[in-house]
Amino acid sequence: MRIVFAGTPVFGARALAALLEARHDLALVLTQPDRPAGRGLKPVAGPVRTLAEQRALPLSQPVTLKTPEAVAQVVAARPEVLVVAAYGLILPRAVLGIAPRGAINIHASLLPRWRGAAPIQRAILAGDRETGITIMQMDAGLDTGPILLQRSEPISKDDDSRTLHDRLAALGARLIVEALERIGRGDLHPAPQPETGACYAAKISRSEAALDWSLAAAVLERAVRAFRPAPGAHAILRGEAVKIWRARVATGGGEPGTVLQADTGRLCVACGEGALELLELQRAGARRMDPGDFMRGFPVRAGERFGAAR
Repeated sequence: MRIVFAGTPVFGARALAALLEARHDLALVLTQPDRPAGRGLKPVAGPVRTLAEQRALPLSQPVTLKTPEAVAQVVAARPEVLVVAAYGLILPRAVLGIAPRGAINIHASLLPRWRGAAPIQRAILAGDRETGITIMQMDAGLDTGPILLQRSEPISKDDDSRTLHDRLAALGARLIVEALERIGRGDLHPAPQPETGACYAAKISRSEAALDWSLAAAVLERAVRAFRPAPGAHAILRGEAVKIWRARVATGGGEPGTVLQADTGRLCVACGEGALELLELQRAGARRMDPGDFMRGFPVRAGERFGAAR
């Protein structure tokens, strides 16, 4: 099938690789402009651009698809279908209507739950037991189009946003290939999303990753996993920002944020309900450490208070 593909990060690159493996005709690859990264803030190519260049695919990086020039470029590619996977730019109506088979999106949730930008992190934060991939026909709304195909994926108690992302990226890559095969055979038909159960997965901000110790320990443990690896859960101790990379729910109680135990390699902090044992921490400019190593370089005493980083 002749495809115009739109995607930017690893999630999109996995889908693009699967389409190439399935021998689809990639007439054009759209990806966002390179973004500054690293200490020098030099523009860095995203994974989709890198793969497209490796495979010598026609490539474009428009700032927006709302210009006549951008629309004309997609028209000139003569796609049968548009495939979108974590592109990050809005597709206007003029672009959605170009391909005769429409525009198909690979979304990392079981729609209508977690429409929006951060479905993986929001599912972990909410304590969902499962999520999945939805292959949907795009419309002008935000992830509101009809469903073509869905598969669920369990969320384990150890999953963080990276491990869950990687499994969903692999699942999405498999499902888009299956969906296109079935569309070609004419045995895959869109179904409206259910009217109940819709919720919005807002983009994650750094301020959200500041641990609020008044919350229950179980909620904070999920936050540590949801914000790992980025932006990283964090708090303030003795005026210094500390990232919390791994934690688990522990017994105990006290004024939220109070250090309950800081000996024998254990560091436990009181929460609004229960306590959180901090298993891996990091000071600014230092490496990630277990509590024993952390406290050898930064002694912590029972009774001290963690605060929320802002």
